Amino acid sequence: MELDAVGMSEAIRSGKLDRVKLVKQSYQKIDKLNCKLNAVIYRRDKRALQEAAQFVDKGQPFAGIPLLLKGLGQSLAGERDTNGARLLQNNYAATTDNFVRRLEQAGFIIIGQTNIPEFGFKNITDPVLYGPARNPWNLQYSPGGSSGGSASAAAAGIVPLAAGNDGGGSIRIPASFAGLIGLKQREGVFLLDRALGVAGKGHPLILV
Repeated sequence: MELDAVGMSEAIRSGKLDRVKLVKQSYQKIDKLNCKLNAVIYRRDKRALQEAAQFVDKGQPFAGIPLLLKGLGQSLAGERDTNGARLLQNNYAATTDNFVRRLEQAGFIIIGQTNIPEFGFKNITDPVLYGPARNPWNLQYSPGGSSGGSASAAAAGIVPLAAGNDGGGSIRIPASFAGLIGLKQREGVFLLDRALGVAGKGHPLILV
């Protein structure tokens, strides 16, 4: 995980990295760190590893890179779609939305979903359904919100970047809280890129 997403993709194509092992490494980091961070609320281990093993390289910019979706407003068919609300805790998405489909077309392997405040109404990630997310730089602090789980996961190096969305600071607040570079496009879609890793090494800006 010392490489950014572009570097990982290049390493996979050159035979230096294996995409299945890369996905497994992200899950190993979740196993190790999430008990403290509570950044990841849903995993799709079996399906993600199968997708990595069956990946067909067609020149995608991100050739099998693990990615976490925000658990709000980013639906993947057949996967949980709770919006952080107890009312929807047993809800599953019927369809995949366009943003998520485009991420898959770009070559990302979606490994799970990140923690969010209920319906994204707060700039602190502490839903009753999942409990509070923690900031990897200091567990006594919040990673902000509403994309707090994505910020926590990216800052901890679980994934090289994580997806989110921003209507009123939901990218800007967690990016500033967790020492990240946050990108918000005009359409309201953004990705968090780990700018300051846990080892203190900087990474270049990534935009898709």
